[in-house]
Amino acid sequence: MGQYLIDNNVISNFFSGAFSEQSMKFVSEVIDNVPNISVITEIEALSWINPDKGKEKVVKEFIHDANVLGLSADVVARCVAIRRSKKMKTPDAIIAATAIANGLILVTGDAGFNNIQDLQVIDPARL
Repeated sequence: MGQYLIDNNVISNFFSGAFSEQSMKFVSEVIDNVPNISVITEIEALSWINPDKGKEKVVKEFIHDANVLGLSADVVARCVAIRRSKKMKTPDAIIAATAIANGLILVTGDAGFNNIQDLQVIDPARL
């Protein structure tokens, strides 16, 4: 299994049980390894509006166990290049740049990440 960067929408759908059985199995395998997330994903996951206290605890434990990848000079440079080449919000460009800079495959259900040079994407809902 390759190395992955997990996006916030995948975390939300996984912990809500919103994926198909096959998608749940795939994401579970990704999470069973040390999961990688962007610092942006950490912020987004901890900022969910009206969080269920049980779900909030599980998400906090997940983040505690995750490898949270911060901003580096390489991530910043790649983010700038992505934003110059594609109309994209800065947080999403940071997530894409984090995946590219760290040689990771982005696991997301957001089609906005498609067609970014050097970015590999897997949508668990399409497995």
